[in-house]
Amino acid sequence: MRTTHRRSFRVTAGAFAGLTVLSLGLAACGGDEPASEPQEAADAPKQEKPGTWPLTGLEVGKGEEPEQDHPVLVLKMDNTQSSSPQQGLGSADLVVEELVEGGVTRLAAFYYSDIPGVVGPVRSMRASDIGIVAPAGGAMVTSGAAQVTIQRINEAGIEFFAEGDAGFSRDGNRSAPYNLFADLGAVAKETEDGDAARPDDYLPWGTPKDLPQGKPATSLTADFGSHATSWTFEGGGYVNQNSYAADDDQFPADSVLVLRVDVGDAGYLDPAGNPVPETLFEGKGDALLFHDGKVVEGSWSKDGLDTPVTLATADGELKVPAGRVWIELVPVDNKGGSVSFAK
Repeated sequence: MRTTHRRSFRVTAGAFAGLTVLSLGLAACGGDEPASEPQEAADAPKQEKPGTWPLTGLEVGKGEEPEQDHPVLVLKMDNTQSSSPQQGLGSADLVVEELVEGGVTRLAAFYYSDIPGVVGPVRSMRASDIGIVAPAGGAMVTSGAAQVTIQRINEAGIEFFAEGDAGFSRDGNRSAPYNLFADLGAVAKETEDGDAARPDDYLPWGTPKDLPQGKPATSLTADFGSHATSWTFEGGGYVNQNSYAADDDQFPADSVLVLRVDVGDAGYLDPAGNPVPETLFEGKGDALLFHDGKVVEGSWSKDGLDTPVTLATADGELKVPAGRVWIELVPVDNKGGSVSFAK
């Protein structure tokens, strides 16, 4: 807590009388000279523009601070029917959908401007998460991971919190492994170190005026192989038509950003014997930005796993209108992915 020290002055009755006489004399000598402006007003600093949130590009509200005393928290959430209803997705700043084994997907939900209470179901990390989390300097909230993945996460310098740490609990009304949840408020408290700092912008933020004209596209489907996520443009935003979140807790996407990515082999099998894929989120590829019922085609590039993504069209830099964004990391066609859209 910041303490403000105040000096106190005590004026005696005699001193007060002397001050009164002195002030009257000064007033008489002043003539008709206009009063000068107080120095404090002349020296007052100009009002600075409010900051913006790094995961949405939106302006920080009055009384809020863009620097939080916790890192970006990235929670790995299950994205199958067994996770229904997902909890806390509507409070996320940004969501990345990524491929896991068997052609299904898992979500990396980013929380920074708003830390909700209990969120989940929480599932395990993948090596793919390094390229997703590292640019934000984030800490992961997870159920754990295979030892080879933990080693790579540690080597990448990414902090993670798992079952056994503060805030994690099992929901007795759900079946394992879909019953692990995390109180993000408790997790955030564990990460506080008194050194608040704003992370870098996760995407190149702009305004709708920055966008090229694009093509009409009021629906789209991102197909990962065994799972496809479909969106429709409704009421000024994008609605996930097959979300596993409760109706009042769905992610309110202002834009959907589809990045086509190559996929490699993580080098081990899951407990069911399926090879574990690894999204290669560095290099370059095709990009589709859906906003306001239109799609802009372009490309993405990323110099390394820990660097932010940049976007471009044939005419130059492509900026994402500030808002809540859902990123689809869809495998390229020859790795089982596809993307379709329609008017």
